[in-house]
Amino acid sequence: MSSENYYIGVDVGTGSARVSLLKQDGTIVTSSVQDTITHRDPSDHRIFEQSTTNIWSCITAAVKACISDSQVPIASVKGLGFDATCSLAVTDLHGEPVSVTRGDQLGEYGDRNIVLWADHRAEKEADLINGTGSVVLDYVGGKMSLEMEIPKILWLKRHMEPTLFSRCQFFDLPDFLTYRATRKTRAPATGWESDFFTAIGLGELVEKGYQPIGAAKRNVTTAGMPVGNGLSLEAAQELGLLEGTPVGSGLIDAYAGWLGTVAARYTEKGVLSDIIPSIRESQHRLAAVAGTSTCHLVQSAEGVFVPGVWGPYKDPVFPGWWMNEGGQSSTGQLIDFILTTHPAYPQLVELGCNREKASTFVHASLYHITSGPNITLVLQEMLDKLCAEGGVESVTELTKHLHLYPDLHGNRSPIADARMRGSIFGLELASGLPDLARKYYATLESISLQTRHIIDTLNAAGHHITSIYMSGGQAKNLLLMQLFADVCGMPVVLPAEDSAAVVLGAAMLGRFAAEMQTQVQETRWTAEAQAQALWNIMVDMTPVGTLIRPAASAVVKKLLEAKYKIFRESIEIQQRWRKEMDEATK
Repeated sequence: MSSENYYIGVDVGTGSARVSLLKQDGTIVTSSVQDTITHRDPSDHRIFEQSTTNIWSCITAAVKACISDSQVPIASVKGLGFDATCSLAVTDLHGEPVSVTRGDQLGEYGDRNIVLWADHRAEKEADLINGTGSVVLDYVGGKMSLEMEIPKILWLKRHMEPTLFSRCQFFDLPDFLTYRATRKTRAPATGWESDFFTAIGLGELVEKGYQPIGAAKRNVTTAGMPVGNGLSLEAAQELGLLEGTPVGSGLIDAYAGWLGTVAARYTEKGVLSDIIPSIRESQHRLAAVAGTSTCHLVQSAEGVFVPGVWGPYKDPVFPGWWMNEGGQSSTGQLIDFILTTHPAYPQLVELGCNREKASTFVHASLYHITSGPNITLVLQEMLDKLCAEGGVESVTELTKHLHLYPDLHGNRSPIADARMRGSIFGLELASGLPDLARKYYATLESISLQTRHIIDTLNAAGHHITSIYMSGGQAKNLLLMQLFADVCGMPVVLPAEDSAAVVLGAAMLGRFAAEMQTQVQETRWTAEAQAQALWNIMVDMTPVGTLIRPAASAVVKKLLEAKYKIFRESIEIQQRWRKEMDEATK
């Protein structure tokens, strides 16, 4: 076993840290998952905070568990990579955590030092930024989301004592993890506009050469390139690995999911496709990383400017290539909310547990709902029963007068409007399990319709997306996956293991770092050669997926087209109503 090479992927999602130990071909040897802590404010629904101390503790425990379980010699671990949510981590200049919690503790030393991606406290700051008309906004779809880091940094400046703010440095969470592992700052792969920062009130970042945001002298590192000298002695001892183990430049979790899916071959009806994926082919493959929220990523050889969609970002993964990123702020979370807040939910759980007494499945979390076979099977059987009783051929026809709009937590793409809210049209005086099943399906349908809205917007702007490559917990929900294919009118490719694609992408970064570290001194790499080298690793390590084709009948196609038209109209109606009510209160 010691003669083989192994790589570690670290994936920090919204609710947990997952670590996997993989062989060179992408086979997962063992994994460990540790739940992380999210702090909420009972008086302010916008607040979501976490702790780098807690997350790092979870990572170290998970890495040690993987090494212990596998009995792989640590000398055989040749590299590791990190991905994490797009959250803002704040420390002092020595890496000590600085509190981001409003009140007396803000800016003081404290464990709650992460403003989670889902935190919506910076609405006023985002509005100020979007009022500048800066060219920077062209690269975020025309509007900067309040979920992004810069509005959150500006919020901290406005609420923190100046002397405390001046000692802070700010990280995207995956960059913090590579910093914590190596003690070398790694910047996000983008440039900075001095006039923009000065105009919004963050001129001190310019004056300090962007050191507080990790881009001193605009030095940047693309995905997977070796960071510093690898693991520091401190981090190596904490993780139970060797000092100097190569660490790949990290990625946001969605981008790691892109790495772990889009290079996949696939089977259809048990037959392996003879298509060998290429970097050029990746331009037509949309990666949808679907967990609590969903991110939609597509690569292009040239920058494509898409209204309401983040990007184009240059060099985020491959040097010389561009990426656009759409997203839905609440998808898995929305499914969870619709189910768990319904009066019939306890009955649903009881039926699911009774179906398989040996099952320990009782958790209400979205991860278990979308992957738990008992709950989804009960719902599917109820929908089938309702269709039979109603004499209709499909659930779409069964729920044709039930319309759900899904933006309960605002719209990220393609409207880029955090003030959008959810709605349901077609409510009845019903509170039983049949009503829950219908609303469950309407929720899946609304997520699918919004996915089509995002894809239509991307393609209208110049992309040519022809397939969807899934990862994340929602990929287990076959009803939802078929809806994606039918609503969007294109095939969907499911990963070999839904929960592994993102951590697989992180491990790919570790392998790339290890190989580049041994070769970079011997070879002068062009951007094209570097991109191809990473792509080759992706093809080598990505397991074969399963293809689902659109299968809607002619009747269902007509119904889905009508649903999509109504979905788009509901956006216009909500925006018009909001404007009328705002004018009425002036």
